[in-house]
Amino acid sequence: MPKYLKNIFDINNEGTKRVSASFISILIGFVFGGILLFITALCISNISFSSAFDGFRVMLAGVFNLGKSESGRLMFGINGKLIGDMLFRATPLIMTGLSVALAYKTGLFNIGAAGQYLAGTAAAIIVGLSIDTEVVPAWIVWIAAFAVAVAAGALWGCIPGLFKAFLNVNEVITCIMTNWIAANLVTMLFDGSSFINQVDYGKSGYTLKLSTNGVSTVKAGLNTLFGSSSVNLGILAAITFAVICYFMITKSVLGFELRSCGSNKNAARMAGMNEKRNIVLSMALSGGLAAAGAALYYLSGNVEFYWHTSMSLPAVGINGIPVALLASCNPVGCIFAGLFMAYLDISGSQLGNLTVFNKYNADIIIAAIVYLCAFTKFFQDMLSSRKRKKEVQQ
Repeated sequence: MPKYLKNIFDINNEGTKRVSASFISILIGFVFGGILLFITALCISNISFSSAFDGFRVMLAGVFNLGKSESGRLMFGINGKLIGDMLFRATPLIMTGLSVALAYKTGLFNIGAAGQYLAGTAAAIIVGLSIDTEVVPAWIVWIAAFAVAVAAGALWGCIPGLFKAFLNVNEVITCIMTNWIAANLVTMLFDGSSFINQVDYGKSGYTLKLSTNGVSTVKAGLNTLFGSSSVNLGILAAITFAVICYFMITKSVLGFELRSCGSNKNAARMAGMNEKRNIVLSMALSGGLAAAGAALYYLSGNVEFYWHTSMSLPAVGINGIPVALLASCNPVGCIFAGLFMAYLDISGSQLGNLTVFNKYNADIIIAAIVYLCAFTKFFQDMLSSRKRKKEVQQ
């Protein structure tokens, strides 16, 4: 067997250990979800155990649900539309996961991805809708909106970075504060603006779609390939960002400095590295990645933004944390973790549509799986302790 295959299947290999820990977390989460469904069936008289079993199958099948037959039986198979929607929803999750993972490599916990995501959202929508596409080509407007969104997220990410670098203020505290400042600032910017959707009945809390100005991400036939879904080239852009981040962190001088500061900033300073600059730069890059995820999502052209965000934060920004944890903060792993989180989102909506269970049951199951993502480090340590015990016994 080739050496790289031996490493993949070797449980003592660090990479295999991280992947195994993630799978253990996912498996326990699904088992918990199944138990919850059966307990619900046991407690509620009009829900049978067969319904609970159907619900569990729907949660597992996710994007492979084909709906119900005329006789009411669940059907499973390749569902192109759901797969395309999963890819579309995974795009911002991958980017916010990268945002958290990159900061973590520098020893920082970027809990401010939600605020940075909002900064990118506001910048992309305002620029995209403000420039007249009859004067400036739509593709140039798209590039300008994307660039401004990334810059806005990077600037917003700099704030906790500066406080951490020069005042030694814990980044978690400043990130929480900047999240809520961003939420209220975005609501203030859109409140009473011309970007609010006043055309469609009942859409007064939403902004206009970017497509109303002719701005939308190129689909390149992906929407047709995946059953008229919302997928576009944004998913390929997110994958490209993940690969770039991987090589930057593992193969470049900048990545080495960031990781060195994360491991021991005092030792990094003694080696001649500017740890203050690296902290600020790490948070700026993280903010830019989160904002890029927002831009890729809303510049698709077919998504409205609910601008009353002063009382809540976007779930995508918060879910970037479990994406990074599930991927063990590996940029390439964020691709698969983001896809899995989007898969869960699709499964949850299907659970409410195809079974007697409601979306709250799905939310609890998803929350349990997300919560267990935080235990990947615990499972890695558990696998390592087993290895040490075997070595001692030998």
